[in-house]
Amino acid sequence: MGYTIGNIYVITTVAVIGGALFGFDIASMSAILGTQQYRCFFNQTGVNDKNECGGPTSSTQGGISAAMPGGSFIGALISGILTDWLGRKTSIQVGSVIWCIGSAISCSSFSIGQLVVGRFINGLSVGILSAQVPVYVAELAQPSKRGTVVGAQQWAITWGILIMFYISYGSSFLDGPSAWRLPWGLQMVPAVFLFFMVFIMPESPRWLAKHDRWEEAHEVLALVHAKGDHNDAFVQTELQEIRDMVEFERQNADASYLDLFKPNMIYRTHIGMFTQIWSQLTGMNVMMLYITYVFGMAGLSGNANLVASSIQYVINVVMTIFALIFIDRWGRRVPLLIGSTLMMTWMFANAGIMASYGKPAPPGGLNNTAEQSWDLSAAPSAAKGVIACTYLFVASFAPTWGPVSWIYPPELYPLRLRGKAVAVSTASNWIFNFALSYFVPPAFENIKWKVYLVFGVFCFAMTVHVFFAFPETAGKTLEDVDTMFNTPGLKAWKTKVEFQHVRKLETGAIQSEKLAALHEERVGSVDKEATAPVSKTEV
Repeated sequence: MGYTIGNIYVITTVAVIGGALFGFDIASMSAILGTQQYRCFFNQTGVNDKNECGGPTSSTQGGISAAMPGGSFIGALISGILTDWLGRKTSIQVGSVIWCIGSAISCSSFSIGQLVVGRFINGLSVGILSAQVPVYVAELAQPSKRGTVVGAQQWAITWGILIMFYISYGSSFLDGPSAWRLPWGLQMVPAVFLFFMVFIMPESPRWLAKHDRWEEAHEVLALVHAKGDHNDAFVQTELQEIRDMVEFERQNADASYLDLFKPNMIYRTHIGMFTQIWSQLTGMNVMMLYITYVFGMAGLSGNANLVASSIQYVINVVMTIFALIFIDRWGRRVPLLIGSTLMMTWMFANAGIMASYGKPAPPGGLNNTAEQSWDLSAAPSAAKGVIACTYLFVASFAPTWGPVSWIYPPELYPLRLRGKAVAVSTASNWIFNFALSYFVPPAFENIKWKVYLVFGVFCFAMTVHVFFAFPETAGKTLEDVDTMFNTPGLKAWKTKVEFQHVRKLETGAIQSEKLAALHEERVGSVDKEATAPVSKTEV
C-alpha cells in the first residue's frame, strides 16, 4: 500500500468537500435567481415598466430549484447499494464524477429543460455524497471525535454556501449569461480535487472487515488511531469488537432495505429518517435558498438584498464552529432540543411581526417578483425585526440541527445495515427538500407570512418527538450503540453522554484500570494468606 493519509482531521477535511458541493448549489441558486441576467435569459413572465424581467414563473422556479433535491433523493437510495458493493471511497469518487457532468450541463444551459436536467444530475451526486461521506468518516473516527468529524460535513456545507454565494455575487456584475454560467462552471473544481485526493485516503475498516479483508482493516485502524502501532490497546479492542459484530451479523440473512422495516429495526429506522425530515422542516434550507425573497419583503432590493443575505451565511459558518468543538461533550439530544425550541421562537416571531406591521404587496409582488407578496417597507423597524429574527434563526440552527442531523443517523445502525440505513435516512431529507423547494415559492405567493407559522409548528412537533424518542449516542462506540438499542425497556430521556468513559477506552486507561484491579485482587489474596491465623491442624 502506497502513501495513505492517516490523520482523521485531514481525511475529514478532504471527504467533506462532498458536503461543500451541496452548499455550492444552495448558494449559487440563491444568489443567481434574483439577478436580471438569469431572469431575462429564462424569462416567462414578461418585462415591467422599468424594463426588468420577471424570470420564470413561481411554479417553474420551484421546479428548477426542486430538480436538485429530486435527484438527491434517487442518489441517496442508490448510494446504499453502491457503497456496500464498491466501498465508501469509490462511492465518493463516483459522486464526484457525476457532479462534474451535472455542472457541465447546467453551466451550458440554453433552456429551462436543460437546466433542470443538469441540476437533477447534480442532485444524484449530492445524494450519494451526503449519504456516504458521514458513514465513511464515522467508521474511521475514534468515538470521542466522531461528532466533530461527522459534524464537519455541515461545516463544509456552510463554507460551500458562503464561498459560492460571494463567487455568484461577484459574477452578477458580468454581462449576459456569463453571470450564472461562470459560478456553475467553477463548482466543478472542488469535485475534481476530491476525486484525486480519495486515492490516497484509507478505506473504512468496517467495510474492509465486512469483506474479510482483516489485515487491511487492522492496518487502517492502526494508522488512523495509533500512528501505525498495530499492538495499541484501543486498536486491539476495536478490532475485536468489529470482529464480534461481523460474526454476529453473519448469522443473520444478508442485509436488504426491507430489514430496516422489520420489528427489531423499525424504531431506529424511524429515528434516522425523522432526524433528516425534521432538519428540513425546521425551514433552514428554505431560509437559505429563498432568502432574497424574504429580505425583498422586508424592503431590501438589488445589491443591498444580496449583501444582507450573505451575512446569514457568515453567521452559519461561525456558529457551526461551536458544534465542532463541543458536540461530543454536549451529546445529540440537548442540541436538538434547544435548537428546535429556539427556531420555533424565531419563526413565530417573524410571523407575528409580518402579520402586525405588513400589508399585501401589489399584484405581481414587490420588485416584479410574485413570491415577494408581503410588504414591510412602510415599517422599517419591523423589517429590521424580521431580518434580526432570520439571523437568530440561522444562529440557532447552525450549532444544533445542522451538524447533528448528519452525525446522528450513522451512529444508529449495525454495520450490516449502516450503508443502506443512512441512504434511506438521507433520502428522507432529500424528498422533503424537494417538496419544500417546490412548495415554498407558491406558498410565499399564496399564504404569505403564514409560511412562518407552518414551520413554527413543525419546530414544536420535533421538540416533543426528540424528547420522547431520540436516545443519546454520544460517548459510545458504534458497537456499544447497537448494544444499547437491543436493551429491553430503553427510555430515550434517561440515556446520557458517556464522553469520559470512551476517552478512557481510547487512551487505554480502562485496560490499565482493569489490570490494576486484578493486581490489587491478587495482592489482597496474598496478604490475606500471609496474615491468616495458623490452624491447629496445620501445626
